[in-house]
Amino acid sequence: MNTVAGIRKLALFFIILFVALSAGLVYWQVIVAQQVQGNIHNARPCLPDSAPVRGRIFDRNGILLAESLPANVGCGYERHYTEPSLAALIGYYVPGYPATGIEAQFNDYLSGQVGQTALDNQMNKLLHRPPVGNDIYLTIDVRIQHIVDQDFDTPITIDNKNTFASNRGSVIVTDPHSGQILAMLSRPSFDPNRLVTTLSTGDQSYFNQLDHDPDQPLVDRPIQSHYVPGSIYKTMTLLAALDAQKTTLDQPFTQKQAIGPIQYNGQNIGPQGNNIEGYTIRFPVSTIYGYTHSDNIIFAQIGVNTGLETWLDYNKRLYVGQQIPFDLPVTPSTVLPAGQDTLADNQLAANAFGQGTVVVTPMQMSLIDNVVANDGQLMRPMLVMQATDRNKNPIQTFSTQALGSQPQVSSQTATQVRQAMYGVVRCGSGSIINQLFTSNDGIIGKTGTAELGNGQPAHAWMITQAPYNINDPTQLPKLTIVAMKENGGEGGSTIGPMVAAMYNDIFTNVMKVQLPPAPDANYCCNAKLLQIGCPA
Repeated sequence: MNTVAGIRKLALFFIILFVALSAGLVYWQVIVAQQVQGNIHNARPCLPDSAPVRGRIFDRNGILLAESLPANVGCGYERHYTEPSLAALIGYYVPGYPATGIEAQFNDYLSGQVGQTALDNQMNKLLHRPPVGNDIYLTIDVRIQHIVDQDFDTPITIDNKNTFASNRGSVIVTDPHSGQILAMLSRPSFDPNRLVTTLSTGDQSYFNQLDHDPDQPLVDRPIQSHYVPGSIYKTMTLLAALDAQKTTLDQPFTQKQAIGPIQYNGQNIGPQGNNIEGYTIRFPVSTIYGYTHSDNIIFAQIGVNTGLETWLDYNKRLYVGQQIPFDLPVTPSTVLPAGQDTLADNQLAANAFGQGTVVVTPMQMSLIDNVVANDGQLMRPMLVMQATDRNKNPIQTFSTQALGSQPQVSSQTATQVRQAMYGVVRCGSGSIINQLFTSNDGIIGKTGTAELGNGQPAHAWMITQAPYNINDPTQLPKLTIVAMKENGGEGGSTIGPMVAAMYNDIFTNVMKVQLPPAPDANYCCNAKLLQIGCPA
């Protein structure tokens, strides 16, 4: 009898020990695990079973862009990147330092903190196995990204009067019908693998070099930097004025209305003189003529006649002054001076042709370009398509999404603006594109030369779409490309060659699209978009 009681006491003693040991394990491995791992005097974070295997990042076709590999120095894992031209967009991840780009914005997925993966990782911790993250698939097509990166450096004639050498700028390539970003380039860039390796060893010299570089290679220019847009912003004004029925493409402007000076309520609007004086010998000219040849005086009047409230309304429809819905934070663009909620007539006039107080990101101009290419309906810009576990089982799929329950502008307005953009490339400031390639890629667009003053070279811009068929305006362009170079000078001469090369290479090597027939050689004269060399 005493023997049985003793056995019971011994069994109870072991049960109590087991419960106490289990409670201790739960406390140290689950409840205070983060504090223990964060203790610099604890060597535990360096053990392989506590070093996370971060999720991979792929392009839309499954091409690897980022992964975690065993560290060359010490223990654990280190991030490795395969496409340096995406460094600003993807960002970098180093434990102990703030992550950037996709690495930061989608950290919960990449670190395995969401869905079933999060539950699995709790078990991994208990079993001393490395936590595993989810994979991310981007909308980026690396083939197009390579073309954009290569053609950004297309040679141009540098004359230091109209064109200037510049290695700083942005390119965004979009499918306007889905909003998917196919390529996004920020120049200059940096070596993300060197940055990760040096920071992992505590060496901050390369980071400091990048951080203090006046060219700001760590900045993701397409979404973080904003600039004076110049004449590409005439597209915003044309959209608003046409859609609000404040102008038509064939509205006439007399010589004084086209060349100036013009006064409204005692205020001079627009510059004195204009760039069309040298080749415009017959008046009146039309709105589409003014857009083709980038007449500031005409667009100053169109902006003022549209009215401030209406002009601001259309800006708001396209997210100017607001946070653009996107997978990464975008610096808001603005058309209003700091601390003001209104514009005087002369300020509205200057803003209407892209000078004044307008500052925009390349992403903002991509939205304006895309709403035209998608027949008036703006799609939410997309960068991430899907998150999956390591076995490619979907965790979350991100679908295309129209912004707003109604189109931002009418289909008729979008069709007319595409026609005007055709005039720019066939007959006006963007015609250099047609001089570069014998193949017809059907490129349309608008150039911009954003004057900065103080002797600084202008920012060079183009917003473009392709392919476009003037004989079938219902056939919508497949792609848009927005490109700019900081202090590059004249938009058409600086940006035209590289944009033409990009479309040509994309359509030849990546996308098989039906190109339009060769354009009518007499189009510009027949459409009254040229005067020199045309019959009177």
